[in-house]
Amino acid sequence: MPLSEPERLALGRACRYRIHGFHELAPALTFQAMTRWSQSHGVEHDVYGEGKLIADFEQKIAALLGKEAAVFMPSGMMAQLSALRIWTERARLGRFGMHASSHLDLHEEEAHQALLHLHGVRVGERHRPIVAADLAKIAEPLACLLVELPMRELGGMLPSWIELEALKACARERGVPLHMDGARLWETAAHFGKSYAEIAADFSSVYVSVYKGIGGIAGALLAGDAPFAANARLWRRRLGGTLIHQSPMIVAAAMQFDKRLAMMGPLLARARELAEGLNGIDGIRTLPRVPQANMLHVFFDAPPHAVLEARDQIAQSDNCWLLGRAAPADVPGWSRTEIYVGDGLLELDNDRVMAFFTQLMKIARRQIHDDSTN
Repeated sequence: MPLSEPERLALGRACRYRIHGFHELAPALTFQAMTRWSQSHGVEHDVYGEGKLIADFEQKIAALLGKEAAVFMPSGMMAQLSALRIWTERARLGRFGMHASSHLDLHEEEAHQALLHLHGVRVGERHRPIVAADLAKIAEPLACLLVELPMRELGGMLPSWIELEALKACARERGVPLHMDGARLWETAAHFGKSYAEIAADFSSVYVSVYKGIGGIAGALLAGDAPFAANARLWRRRLGGTLIHQSPMIVAAAMQFDKRLAMMGPLLARARELAEGLNGIDGIRTLPRVPQANMLHVFFDAPPHAVLEARDQIAQSDNCWLLGRAAPADVPGWSRTEIYVGDGLLELDNDRVMAFFTQLMKIARRQIHDDSTN
């Protein structure tokens, strides 16, 4: 009998080893770590976004991105909507460009349309990043072009450095401001071998998350030139994001920010080792085949229910949680999942991990056989 969803969640939490993501402390332990860090750094609350803690963190992120200023936002969605509002107002044009797999299009309940009455034009092809030729094909004017680095829905895929530079040049020629959806920008520097400022150069604005990859409680920053940042603060207030105290979100991110950035190189190397092993197992493929960030999509020649039941059996027998959700893939009969490589995978050698996934496919195929004979 398959486990219920609450039983599966409990099973996953109880496992000693996890392939996906970073180890998460229990809330009480997280709050204790925040208390110690706050005491050692003399933290005082900001008041409606004003104060030394938040100002210093904003300036740190702005400098890292090579921008004049940055503004803390309680959510990435608010940051993205603020950026789109600013660029469309400046252009006096309610139309912007985005990829077909954009978070705005897939996961935000059409907020840019419902709240801001903006029209998103799809640029490029679904299964690869936007390149200069895609922008050149767009005949209608755009207030800005939103570019995601790396692309979550494509397993962390990135354009080549040459392609990215060509896209920047094309945008300059057309007078189209580039806005970066950099929710996972921190994962890109190891692949490009460039600084964050070099990657963000020629982007007129950049959004970065401080919980994705960094491990904060929540929050994001929106960076650009000084007038852009001032306008972003205005839109943060208009959208209800200027909270009385934002210091808890700042502390949760700032106390581990540098440590997490330093891990990105080793995590990318581990992701590539993982993908190489997985692509050697019959019935498993990854996207990309060679990861460009410490994340990837894994495809199984088995339906989701068989993969999840196999995962549960291995969790019960070997105390290892191999994956989270599994969804149907575009190819009938296949399923897919996302694996974000964090410190959990660093604890396990690749031979052991490959043995787990080989066993997962054996169990899943046995489940398929049982289903077909019943």
